[in-house]
Amino acid sequence: MTELAPELQIPAEDASDRLRRIDTSPVPVLRLQTLNTHGNRNWRGYVASFNPGTFDVVLPVFRYQDAEIKPDDIREFTALPDGETVRILRRSEQERVLMNSLAETGLQKIPGYALHTFGSPPDSAYGLANESFWPAFMQEGIPLLRNAGWQIEFEDDFRHHALHVEAWDAELFESDNGWFDLDMGIIVEGQRLPLAPLLASLFRRDARWLDSALLNRIADDEMIELMTPASLRIRAPAGRLKPLAATLIDLFDGFSGGDTLRLSRFDAPRLAELSDTSRWQFRGQRDVLALADQLSAAQGIAHIDSPAGLGLELRSYQKEGLAWLQFLRQQKLSGILADDMGLGKTAQALAHLLLEKEAGRLDRPALIVLPTSLIFNWKNEAVRFAPSLSILSLHGAERKARFVDIPVHDVVLTTYPLLWRDAHELTLHRYHLLILDEAQTVKNARSQGAEVVRKIEARHRLCLTGTPLENHLGELWSQFDFLLPGFLGDSNTFVKYWRTPIEKQGDAQRRNLLARRIRPFILRRKKEEVARELPPKTIIVRKVELAGSQRDLYETIRAAMDAMVREEVASKGFGRSQIVILDALLKLRQVCCDPRLVKAASAQRVTERAKLDLLMTMLPEQVDEGRRILLFSQFTSMLSLIENELKQAGLDYVILTGETSDRETPVRRFQAGEVPIFLISLKAGGVGLNLTAADTVIHFDPWWNPAVENQATDRAHRLGQDKPVFVLNSSSPAVSRKRFLPCRNARRISLPGFCPRIAVST
Repeated sequence: MTELAPELQIPAEDASDRLRRIDTSPVPVLRLQTLNTHGNRNWRGYVASFNPGTFDVVLPVFRYQDAEIKPDDIREFTALPDGETVRILRRSEQERVLMNSLAETGLQKIPGYALHTFGSPPDSAYGLANESFWPAFMQEGIPLLRNAGWQIEFEDDFRHHALHVEAWDAELFESDNGWFDLDMGIIVEGQRLPLAPLLASLFRRDARWLDSALLNRIADDEMIELMTPASLRIRAPAGRLKPLAATLIDLFDGFSGGDTLRLSRFDAPRLAELSDTSRWQFRGQRDVLALADQLSAAQGIAHIDSPAGLGLELRSYQKEGLAWLQFLRQQKLSGILADDMGLGKTAQALAHLLLEKEAGRLDRPALIVLPTSLIFNWKNEAVRFAPSLSILSLHGAERKARFVDIPVHDVVLTTYPLLWRDAHELTLHRYHLLILDEAQTVKNARSQGAEVVRKIEARHRLCLTGTPLENHLGELWSQFDFLLPGFLGDSNTFVKYWRTPIEKQGDAQRRNLLARRIRPFILRRKKEEVARELPPKTIIVRKVELAGSQRDLYETIRAAMDAMVREEVASKGFGRSQIVILDALLKLRQVCCDPRLVKAASAQRVTERAKLDLLMTMLPEQVDEGRRILLFSQFTSMLSLIENELKQAGLDYVILTGETSDRETPVRRFQAGEVPIFLISLKAGGVGLNLTAADTVIHFDPWWNPAVENQATDRAHRLGQDKPVFVLNSSSPAVSRKRFLPCRNARRISLPGFCPRIAVST
C-alpha cells in the first residue's frame, strides 16, 4: 500500500476503526475536456493531425459522497480536500460494469506517453480512436452513458459540447421614425441568449447561408452549430434557421454588434413570415402584423367613390388605383403608380388630389415634378378633369415672380431641370404631397435634382412611371430611396445583396424576395390586362438593304472601327473599352440612317440614302390614305433631314425636339387634324404626350432600349385611341434590333456587318 500511495500514511489498525466510513454506491462521473498539447505521439491514428494542437479526452471518476476516486486507484483510504482521511468501501463490481459501458461507446484508455500537454497530463484519460468519431459519440454515445448511470460534466473549453435549443423567442420594439428593433433569442438550459450575433457569426463562417442557391441545398434536418463568445456550442436544426437567412439575409452581413436587428416598419410583410406561433414565442407583434395584413391586401383595396368634381368617368381599374393611392395616404406610406403608358396615371393622380381637396386635407399645396415636355399636358388635363384645382406652373424666366404664390395654390408644377436652380425657393415651403412624374428621370440618386427632391418636406410621396425599371435595379433603388429612405439599405448594400445576385448571378430566390418586399408599394397594371377595349397594335419591321457607295461606306467604317475596338480592348481591357465600342456602334447606326450624319468628308459625298428613300416612298401614300403619323428618331439632325424632304414633297408636318420652346402648339395642331405628320425627338417626346389622333407610329432608328421605344409608341396606343395602331420599325440588315451591350459573362463582342461578323475576344 505504501508503494502505491507513499504520501498517504496508513492508519494503525485500531485507528482505522475510528475513521469515518463511506458505505454507499458510487456515482459515476464523466468529465469531458479539451487539452492543449505541444506534440503528441501517434495513438491509434488519431493524434497525427493534432501535432501540436488540441486533444479531446474523457476523465471518469467514481464519486463516493465527498470523495472522488479514479478507476485505476485501488486505495481503500483517501484524504478529502479538507484533510480528513476516510475509508471507502468500494463497490468493485459496480465500477467494473460501469467501465465496461465506456468501452461499448468506443472510449479507450490513452497511455500516458501519448499526451504531451502543458503541465502534467491527466491520469486515467480516455479517448476515441479518431477525432471524426466525436459527433456520433456526442449524439449517440452520451445518451447511452447517461442511461447506464453516468453523470456527464463538460468543461467550458470542450470542443464538442453542443446544447440544444429549448425554445425560440422574438420580440419587436419600436425604436424611432418607423423603425423597429427585432430581438430574436433562444432558450438554452433555461437561459435566453440573443440569436442575431450567433447567426451573424455562423454566416461569416459558413458561406452557404448567404448564397440562396447553396442555402437551398442545406437539408432541414442537418444540425447546425452556433458558437457563443464563450465558446459554448448550441445545436439547432437547419430548418429553423433557413427562413431567417432567406428572409433577413441583407441584415446579417456587416452585423457589428448588439443583440437586435433593425428593420423598417415597411418590412412588416417579411416579419409576418417569421411570426409563426408554432415556431416562435413572438411578442410585440400585434401592430406590425396588422400593418403586414394591410400591406398584403393593398392590391385588393375596396371600392372608393370618385370625387364629385372630377370631369372624367374613371374606369374600374382607375378607381382601384385611386383607392390604392388613398390607402397609401391613410397608412402614411409612399408608393409607385407604375401602370403601363396610356392607362391614365395622370388622371388617377388628379382624382387623388381632387379627393384630398374635397375632403379638406389639401391644406398645403401638392408639388409635382415632371419633364419639361409634360408641363402643358398636366395643365390641360387638370383644366379638363379637375377644374376646381388651382394650378401654378413654375416654368420659364417669369417663374421667379410666382414663387410667392406657392402657398395659395392647390398644385404646383415644376420640372426636373429647374429643381436644383429653384431648390432654395421650393424647400422654403411644406407640401401635402410630392409627386415625381416619369420618376425614372431621377434614376441617378447622386444628381443635383435627386438630392433636392429628398430635401423637400412633404406628408406623402408618390412616383408615377410607366417603366419603374428601364435598365437595371439601381433605378428602382433610386426611386425607393426617395419614397422610403433606408428601406432597401444604402446603394452599396443594395448592389451587394440584390443587384449583383439578381442581375449577374440569376438568383431567382433573391429576385422573388425583393419582389415580395416592394410589392405593397408598387401598383402596376399592364395594358393587355385592364384596357382590353383598346384597338389592336400591329408591329411591322421593314428591313432596308444598303447598296452602292452607302454600303461601301458602311464596310469602310466597320473595318476601321473593328480595328480600333480590337486595339482598345487589347490595351485597356474589355471593361474600360465600352465607350469606344458604343461609339463604333453609333457610327454604324448613323451610316445606316443617312451617310450625312457621319462627320467625314467621304460620307458627305455618298448619294445613296436607303432608309430615307424608303421613308419618302411610304409617307405620301400613307398621307393619301388618311393616316396620321408619328415619326420618331433619336437623332435631331436626322429629323432635320426628314424635314427638308417633307418640304420638298409638299407634306405638312409639325416637329418637337429639345429645342422646341412652344410645345403645346404642335401637339394641339396634330390632335386637331391640321397636319398629318408629327416629327418627334425620342428623348423630347417619348413620354407624357397624349397623341391619340395618330394611328401610325414610325421608328426611323429603333432605340437600344425597347422600353424607351415602347413608351414612344404609347403616345398613340393609349386610352382614348379608337383606331388600330400600326407601328413600323425600320431596320437595316447591318444593325439588328438586339442590344450590343454585353452581359456579365460575355467576353466577346461583334460589330455588325453584311459579311460574317468579326468577333473581338478579350
